[in-house]
Amino acid sequence: MEIKAVVGDITEIQADALVVNLFEEVKQPGGATAAVDKALDGAVSQLIDQGEIKGKLGEVTLIHTLGKLPARIVATAGLGKKEEFNLDKVRRVTGDFSRLLRKSNCHSVATILHGAGTGSIEPQDSAEAITEGSLLGLYNFTRYKKPEYEEIAEMLVISDSSQLTAVSRGIGNGKIMAEATVIARDMVNEPANQMTPARMAEIAEETANKYDLEFKVLDSRDMEAMGMGALLGVASGSSQPPKLITLGYKGNPDSRNTAGFLGKGVTFDSGGISIKPSEGMGEMKDDMAGGAAVMAALAAIAHLKCKINITAIIPAVENLPSGNALKPGDILKAMNGKTIEIISTDAEGRLILADALSYAVKQSLSPLVDLATLTGACRVALGTGYSGLFSNNQRLANEIVKAANKTGEKMWQMPLPEEYKEQNKSLIADIKNTGNRYGGAITAALFLAEFIDDVPWAHIDIAGTASSNKESGYTVKGATGVGVRTLTELALSLAKQGGLV
Repeated sequence: MEIKAVVGDITEIQADALVVNLFEEVKQPGGATAAVDKALDGAVSQLIDQGEIKGKLGEVTLIHTLGKLPARIVATAGLGKKEEFNLDKVRRVTGDFSRLLRKSNCHSVATILHGAGTGSIEPQDSAEAITEGSLLGLYNFTRYKKPEYEEIAEMLVISDSSQLTAVSRGIGNGKIMAEATVIARDMVNEPANQMTPARMAEIAEETANKYDLEFKVLDSRDMEAMGMGALLGVASGSSQPPKLITLGYKGNPDSRNTAGFLGKGVTFDSGGISIKPSEGMGEMKDDMAGGAAVMAALAAIAHLKCKINITAIIPAVENLPSGNALKPGDILKAMNGKTIEIISTDAEGRLILADALSYAVKQSLSPLVDLATLTGACRVALGTGYSGLFSNNQRLANEIVKAANKTGEKMWQMPLPEEYKEQNKSLIADIKNTGNRYGGAITAALFLAEFIDDVPWAHIDIAGTASSNKESGYTVKGATGVGVRTLTELALSLAKQGGLV
């Protein structure tokens, strides 16, 4: 879909549909909505009086113009309560009305800048949010299936001439963010027989070539030579060879500081010998969502030309049962020399990240941020609306929360209590790979903390947010691409601090 800024009178715009808005409890429309209402002989006001248009968030009312305007449909989008309105609600509203208009066979849509003016949102920010909301809300994974509806071909964002440059800039930034998120969604939505560790490495190489990134992939021999016994242990049950993928972006070559973004890349997780129930196992193709998000974020960061150096590290494996598979009771040695007793082979993500984090420390990367669909316990604790955030550095945690708030990717900081480390103690090894059933997201994060030395580090558990089983706002069923926009915003923020926290 092409999105562009245009200057013009909304009542004269040529499009299949016009989008205006209304805050909750507003009885008399103003601005562009009032202009459209007048052209429709008071149809909007009449529907407000009749209680059919309430302005509630998520409400979209379609009015057929019957030739009174060049557009055949006017969509009135509810913005909710004015005092609660923010940029993420612009994204949500745009996703909702975009899907409805696609179902109404609209190929060209014109929209006002939602929240600009009365909503106290800058025109550039509104345009960026509209762009993200429309592209993400209209997302379809159609590689193996024909789409149900024809796509909207064009969206026009109506602007004043004085705002045209800013609005165009916002659209450009929104496209970069949304398109990177779509990369991650596409990767996660692929079936596991297609999205193998080797395919992840191929996509990383394609990304490197497109954005002039450094690319490197370590194979089993390299991992053996470096002592990555934890990662190799997880991979031992699969015929798919593991890959440790790295992408390097140097946006500030004068700086010696390089941050590390790490993403879990389990392309399918059966649980291994500690096998999962068959019901819902197909969803475990999304266990590489962290790796996909990190890879896609680096593409966005490079596209935006952030003045920062970042290395992305993605350990990619399959976790399957076989005669060669890792077993409960086995002991592995990680790259940093620590021995790990295996309690459950289904706690595999922390094992591959143990070696990836050790590798990042050896590369002198700082700060470190890892993104992983790590624990069902985090999903139990926070549901499907929030990712769990754990960190040994409050400044870094604050930066991540700030970035998440800006993008609408909700996160909640969780504790890292020293006393919970007791659960990870082993009688026969330095550490075991699971604690007891209580506080499982915390003990998993504490496990990862064993492999970071004293480097500023944050762990984001996206087990509950990586996929969605319902359609709402700019979230659609399937992969969400969570983390891409937060990591990109984090990079933009860290760039202002020279890459340090």
